[in-house]
Amino acid sequence: MPRIASEAFYKNAIKQHGLTPAGVCWLSFAHQQIRFEVICELLPESLCEMSIVDTGCGFGDFYTYLQNSGNLPKQYTGIDAVDTMCTIAKEKTAQEIIHADITNSQPPVSDFVICSGAMNVLTSFETVQFIQNCYKAAKKGFVFNVLYGEKESQTYNYLSRKQIEAIASDLNVQSIHLCEGYLDGDITVGFHK
Repeated sequence: MPRIASEAFYKNAIKQHGLTPAGVCWLSFAHQQIRFEVICELLPESLCEMSIVDTGCGFGDFYTYLQNSGNLPKQYTGIDAVDTMCTIAKEKTAQEIIHADITNSQPPVSDFVICSGAMNVLTSFETVQFIQNCYKAAKKGFVFNVLYGEKESQTYNYLSRKQIEAIASDLNVQSIHLCEGYLDGDITVGFHK
């Protein structure tokens, strides 16, 4: 059972904040851009020959970020569990957007799978399932950011370094990269093959 009803949580955020980073529960546009920047640090410098699946794609903002950076992948696919997000992302990006819940289904196989913030409202169990499914679908790696620490919350999900390393060990991850310190309480992780 999810900690919160994700669909209602995000639909309420969209209703309150519209098609802004706050509409997908980011603190600000600047924070969202910083997270995208750090994700890109753990991806190849050029994505033009790569396929990327963006799990929890929201409004497709990561695609827009890559487009504005002049670094679009050869193939981009967005996935979100909230149907409203999928509709908006498809309109904004004109890319393939799939409505699916990654906690119980594997994304399409691609060079890299990324996730920015979509695991923040999952339970610990769902988070592990999500990471396992994404890592298995990635030919080269899974890059994601999560809330970082050992806090307990009724709404948000935090992972500690110990938990991240245990998940990596269970998946036999060949190479782990951890980026922290760019925003308080946030960590970006690269599980590379």
